[in-house]
Amino acid sequence: MSLNEVYINRTSHYFPNQPVNNEEMEDYLGYINGKPSKSRRIVLRNNGITNRYYALEKGGKPTHTNAQLTAEAIRELFKNNAEDLKAVDVLSCGTSSPDQIMPSHAVMVHGWLPELGKLEVVSPSGVCCAGMHALKYAYMAVKTGDADVAVASGSERFSASLVANQFEDEVHKLEALEENPYISFDKEFLRWMLSDGASAFLLSNKPNEEGLSLKVEWIEGISYADDMESCMYCGAEKQEDGSLKSYLEFSHEELNEKSIMSIKQDVKLLSPNIVPLGGRPLPELFERRGLNPDDITWYCPHMSSNFFKDKIYEEHLKLGHHIPYEKWFVNLSYVGNVGAASVYFMVDELLNSGKLKKGDKIFLLVPESSRFSYMYALLTAV
Repeated sequence: MSLNEVYINRTSHYFPNQPVNNEEMEDYLGYINGKPSKSRRIVLRNNGITNRYYALEKGGKPTHTNAQLTAEAIRELFKNNAEDLKAVDVLSCGTSSPDQIMPSHAVMVHGWLPELGKLEVVSPSGVCCAGMHALKYAYMAVKTGDADVAVASGSERFSASLVANQFEDEVHKLEALEENPYISFDKEFLRWMLSDGASAFLLSNKPNEEGLSLKVEWIEGISYADDMESCMYCGAEKQEDGSLKSYLEFSHEELNEKSIMSIKQDVKLLSPNIVPLGGRPLPELFERRGLNPDDITWYCPHMSSNFFKDKIYEEHLKLGHHIPYEKWFVNLSYVGNVGAASVYFMVDELLNSGKLKKGDKIFLLVPESSRFSYMYALLTAV
């Protein structure tokens, strides 16, 4: 069976509401125990983010669900070609912050897009890599001929887990016990790291007749969960031995008192591992794929924080892969860390920037700290 070439022919993005600067964050997320955060400025100084987006009004009232954000991004793909919606065969939507456990995220997105009609729908699970998993499923569907046209998306609505009322029961419990009424850093850290938004790609087995398309050369992934314990998690509590205790094993009172449903990050595990593990497969991958780092025109690494930028650069040097900063295309500082959508935002902005020319090669690297997994891809402008 011959396989099709696969092209990203359109990209889109959707951000809820107006950008939120650093000084406004607690106006939206709220003050835990009525007090300004002690850690906010420290985290922001390291992550380099100056603006982000929340699907919230000031005061914390939600304005969009994750599914609505994703549907709006997909509608943007077709704003000038509404009839093309009916040609989509596969809808593949990745996120780490679905609005509910069941039904799946992608079917909820489909529910907001009845104009798509009947089609195959898939919801890859995961954290930052979930968007790349969605892209790979759409890519493989077109590659094998199972679909002529597919839509892939990455989206997040983290803000619902970051608002102050998610932590108030825990703080009040600490007060009642006459303990320090501040939540632990592993819970508060991510309040200043994450933001909301959605982005989508339209994939086809034919390139655009006019303008640029992005040929998907390959997409690969690797997991280190056989060696590494969980680092970022939600709906669980980490135990002394590194295992996770599921939310299903807690009482209703404990869920609130321990903020079990909040997103947490084991920062001590993150920093020494996230960059080296991401670099480990690259020499073999580059050799097997015949990719010379000098051939890379644009490098789009997903970073949760600007703290890692120099560390990623230095890791490439250790591996003998010099990718100078002038080849990097990142937008973390003014888009924020939007998890599964971040790499989509970079590709979308680059494709529409006027900087791309035919033959340019774009290398994507997406790390996921949840239990240390990574996705890599190569695109060529055609």
